[in-house]
Amino acid sequence: MIVITGATGQLGHQIINHLLSRIPASEIIAVDLESPKAAALASLGIEVRFADYNNPESLLNAFAGADRVLLVSSPSGPDAMRVAQHQSAVDAAIAAGVELLAYTSVTHSPTNLMGMAPVHRATEEAIVASGIPAVILRNGWYAENHTAGISAALTYGTLAGSAGTGRMASASRADLAEAAAIILTLDDQAGKLYDLTGDTTWTLVDLAAEVTAQSGKTVTYADLPAEDYRQMLNQTGLPEHIVELIVDADVAIANGTLDYITSDLSTLLGRPTTPMAASVALALKD
Repeated sequence: MIVITGATGQLGHQIINHLLSRIPASEIIAVDLESPKAAALASLGIEVRFADYNNPESLLNAFAGADRVLLVSSPSGPDAMRVAQHQSAVDAAIAAGVELLAYTSVTHSPTNLMGMAPVHRATEEAIVASGIPAVILRNGWYAENHTAGISAALTYGTLAGSAGTGRMASASRADLAEAAAIILTLDDQAGKLYDLTGDTTWTLVDLAAEVTAQSGKTVTYADLPAEDYRQMLNQTGLPEHIVELIVDADVAIANGTLDYITSDLSTLLGRPTTPMAASVALALKD
């Protein structure tokens, strides 16, 4: 039995879809907060269990009978709270007798400059300290984090950011989900660590040029000082913590934190990773 937490989220849901092509639905347990989306998973023959990262007993019940658990990192919140949530999940996995715990971390976590990285570093350390058999999936930056802004860029003719000429070896969420499903169904994964990046790097200047080429509408990249970019995003009505995440990520990209390529992802997939141009094409269809 394989348990997937965050099962109705964008990553978790795609992981389950890939698992369904590899194992029977009866061997998958979907764990999430109570959500209308869970009904769709149940209709596929997947057992759905509800749990809350802040409720250790619910996690223990959710992991009961599981052989393998994929801990998808908890949603945004204070770092100390998220680390405590992850520790509760690790403790529950141990108590449930789980044979393998998989965790979705962040690429190059030991030196990653992004504000989100400390939570992942602390969680990796907690997993190692626990002694539970585990595999770490250091997921690369989602290409969708930037292609999500294509619609607005086409409207205004400008793609804004604070990443300068920083390069990023992003990976599509679909590729990372497929890799997770593969890892969860392979033997002898305990003790392994995968750093899952795309095969090539690109800049936001490259992204703007690709959008221009595919859409036929000129889009240019406007590189803004971090404070100006923050003010612009605040005017869109985005939650403050999301604004901080976006700006922080761009500043880290400008400083080279995502200019880092491994072959782990393409090796697992048995094919090249999805290129940025394909991610742009998909975004333009939506």
